[in-house]
Amino acid sequence: MFQLSSHCLLQVISRFFSYLPMLVALLLVSHSPAAAQAIDPLDVAQKLQSTYEQASNVVADFQQTTQMKFSSRVRQGSGTMIFSKPGRMRWDYEKPDYQVLISDGVTISMYFEKSGQMIISNAKEYLQSDVTYSFFAGTGNILKDFEVSAPDPVYKMANSYLIKLIPKSSHPHVSSIHAWISRDSFLITHLQIIDHFDTVTDLFFENIQTDTDHYGSRAIKDDLFIFIPPANTEIIEQ
Repeated sequence: MFQLSSHCLLQVISRFFSYLPMLVALLLVSHSPAAAQAIDPLDVAQKLQSTYEQASNVVADFQQTTQMKFSSRVRQGSGTMIFSKPGRMRWDYEKPDYQVLISDGVTISMYFEKSGQMIISNAKEYLQSDVTYSFFAGTGNILKDFEVSAPDPVYKMANSYLIKLIPKSSHPHVSSIHAWISRDSFLITHLQIIDHFDTVTDLFFENIQTDTDHYGSRAIKDDLFIFIPPANTEIIEQ
């Protein structure tokens, strides 16, 4: 995440949360060994669907890069993230600046240490309008909400399985998603999200855990999804 005007920050929130639910669906582990031969993309999607329905949470370290179509500048960020049912999430950005994106399922808050601001929005109102939210909430289905196919020819699979997802209903912020899955562990290690302006966001995940009791040094409890900013923080409610 990067420093923007308050108006632009709201656009970032909407865009970011439009595909956050999809991340949790794709980050999960299949506990069945990966087969030596290639797996049909639909079978991969079904494995991910089944695993997500059974997992209570997912925790990972992440690195993020974003590049607009006609810009040579690559924006970078990194930190840790957690999704926890029902409908709770937290992203702690350590770089380039400390920022927290957090939701308890009722509100969405974004804290920017550098600017001393925190923006608070209604989570339910926004997430109910998101085509991917039903899957994140455990009520949707990848095969129902997305066209699942083999990757575009330009992409290399290396030591990973790779699938492409396109929303069946037009999505305002997502044109396509590619997901790389480790052949050894069947973990998603890389997501690439392309929007309708050909802006490319890559998310790389490491140290992925599911059904864990801790997020870093903190126990996973309700207070993990509450963020109290410093006293001098400007609060912007939307």
